Amino acid sequence: MKKHNFSAGPCILPQDVLEKASQSILNFNNDNLSLIEISHRSQPFINVMERAQTLVKELLEIPKGYSVLFLQGGASMQFLMVTLNLMKLNGKATYINTGAWAKKAITEAEKIGETIILADSSDKNYTYIPKEYKIPRDVDYFHCTSNNTIYGTQIKKFPECPTLLTCDMSSDIFSRKIDVKKFDLIYAGAQKNMGPAGTTLVIVKDNILGKTGRNIPTMLDYNTHINKQSMFNTPPVFPIYVSMLTLEWLKDLGGVDIIEKENQKKAKLLYDEIDRNPLFQGTAEKEDRSNMNVCFLLTENKYQEKFDEMCHQTGITGIKGHRSVGGYRASIYNAMPIESIEILIKLMKKIEKL
Repeated sequence: MKKHNFSAGPCILPQDVLEKASQSILNFNNDNLSLIEISHRSQPFINVMERAQTLVKELLEIPKGYSVLFLQGGASMQFLMVTLNLMKLNGKATYINTGAWAKKAITEAEKIGETIILADSSDKNYTYIPKEYKIPRDVDYFHCTSNNTIYGTQIKKFPECPTLLTCDMSSDIFSRKIDVKKFDLIYAGAQKNMGPAGTTLVIVKDNILGKTGRNIPTMLDYNTHINKQSMFNTPPVFPIYVSMLTLEWLKDLGGVDIIEKENQKKAKLLYDEIDRNPLFQGTAEKEDRSNMNVCFLLTENKYQEKFDEMCHQTGITGIKGHRSVGGYRASIYNAMPIESIEILIKLMKKIEKL
């Protein structure tokens, strides 16, 4: 039975990428060596790292003056690294709290220095993106989370920022066009639209670093990794290679412009059915709905067991909603084919007629 993987992450990857990655485990570059046993200092892997970085720059149209890093520790490590590298001694930073991951980022920043929460959507269980806030000039940076996987909300328009603009784009990086030059630092865990868990993409403007007056631990200093081309310590070779393959797949499709249109089409199909079908109800405010994570509820709980069984029998997996929201969450990242969404919609129509 074909599986339709709606998991929020680790997520679906293109079949072609999985096949190439599988082959690399057995025989990489026809050298009769596995990718995961070659030296990260060898030229074959240096080529992988350089190719991955080049693809990031091409696909996101990154201007000169930015470094592209592949690090470890996930977005959770970046919650701390952003603060250590950008918040001055006796300085302060601003955040908006739009969900669980934004809250975790705030928690880490509060351990380092003064952290101001400019806006907070927890009053309505994070079902909307706050918009009525003003970013002060006398802060070291502003931080936001572009897409909230748990609650199914997404920032559609980023604020004008008089200070450094930083963003966690873990769950929608490469899914839509962004103007990188408006941002000073972007970070994203790989396991949504790039590859398997294990590496984290960081895009940072070089001239904002080294100005905090802090004695930053070596491993947590962005300049350490810039100077060593993301190889200060042994990098996560396999996740970086799979990320490279996924970025090549995206480039071959036509790039971010093309995938953004596909993602909009997929999301509209599913949201239209949720809004049409009286048995289902979306959880996020319509203007803030995510194109990556579609969260919805059954309006009548008596159908839950039947709908769950229908999903199981059809090969739909990973669709259970997060415990914070309940219901269902269909994560429709870049590699999700429209056919899988059509299968889900057929089930929604079918249960409506029972």
